[in-house]
Amino acid sequence: MAEVYPSLWTRRFSKEDRDGDEQTAFAVAAWLQRADCDGSLSSFLHPPLTAEERGIAKIEGWILGVV
Repeated sequence: MAEVYPSLWTRRFSKEDRDGDEQTAFAVAAWLQRADCDGSLSSFLHPPLTAEERGIAKIEGWILGVV
């Protein structure tokens, strides 16, 4: 389970004929696929957080892609 902030990636992918919600879903899926294929996904799933940030993330959660 991950929280994402789609606007981090929405503009990185051409919109084609998708509406806003479709583009949001597409961008998240496309970014996850790209990060998985290039081997960078693991670094986003395990960001280099300070001890304080890790404590906050355990309670509040962490947004995937924010490093």
